[in-house]
Amino acid sequence: MKSEILALLRERGDHVSGQELCERFNVSRTAVWKAIGQLKKEGYRIEAVQNRGYLLAEGDEMFGQHELESRMDTEWAGHPVKFYDTLGSTNLQAKMDAENGAREGTLIVADMQTAGRGRKGRAWSSPAGTNVYFTLILKPEFAVELSSMVTLVMGLAVAEGIRKVSGVDTGIKWPNDIVVNGKKVCGMLAEMSVEREYIHYIVIGAGINVGKQDFPPEIADIATTLWKECGEKVSRAGLIAGVMKAFEECYAVFLREGNLSGLVERYSALLVNKDREVRVLDPKGEFRGIARGINDTGELLVELADGTVTAVYAGEVSVRGLYGYV
Repeated sequence: MKSEILALLRERGDHVSGQELCERFNVSRTAVWKAIGQLKKEGYRIEAVQNRGYLLAEGDEMFGQHELESRMDTEWAGHPVKFYDTLGSTNLQAKMDAENGAREGTLIVADMQTAGRGRKGRAWSSPAGTNVYFTLILKPEFAVELSSMVTLVMGLAVAEGIRKVSGVDTGIKWPNDIVVNGKKVCGMLAEMSVEREYIHYIVIGAGINVGKQDFPPEIADIATTLWKECGEKVSRAGLIAGVMKAFEECYAVFLREGNLSGLVERYSALLVNKDREVRVLDPKGEFRGIARGINDTGELLVELADGTVTAVYAGEVSVRGLYGYV
């Protein structure tokens, strides 16, 4: 009930009477009073005025179970939310939960990770009170060969979610790095469990650089934060809710089409590599060409010097700008 009370107070933006809360949630005035008191103990500024009711006043950013639940405006993505102050890795926790029967849409969120991971086993810096770290559990019924496209769906959702919540002009560096002004603001890691062409589950995690922070020298030139780019604080809970809303919509399009055809135009519009020369770092041999967008299966279309177009698969190669990260 506490999450529902928060959501109603935030939506109303004005006083809500105790009687309305009682009727809305079918509880006693004592139950409402206790819930309000517990929220205050968690740090929420809730003002009570006689004959007017309760008002949620502005205060410091809140980030936790009830804040996340109260902001989640989705049908299934982000339901339930499982929040942790500290985790080794949201992906690892999500995999354990998925193995133990957690339903599709379960969202694992941590304020801090002690063993955050990026692609190829790289460590992902995960300090407390600063950024967003989450992993979503999916239990799809589609064929294994479609699974690689899900990371592009999440990449699009994160880019669009950040744009809507913060106003920051985000782009996508194929396949799913989210960049702002040529610097990385978010990375993702998808993992899955498969048996005989049957997908048991997919977990897809994201780490978004939100608050003010200093980066280690090895990534200082290619990483940035939303705070730096927009000059103000961005609600971490609001950001997660915005990404889940965008993902649910994008994922529905993907499932309906059975590929990325319904999202190609939106994705390509945000692709920072599009119509730029890129280096394709293929184990078989590096080559260069002009990125022309993606196809319906998420491969990057690269036009070579002779005019032919080759489709590049993300699982085999990586792409860099001719003169740097982008």
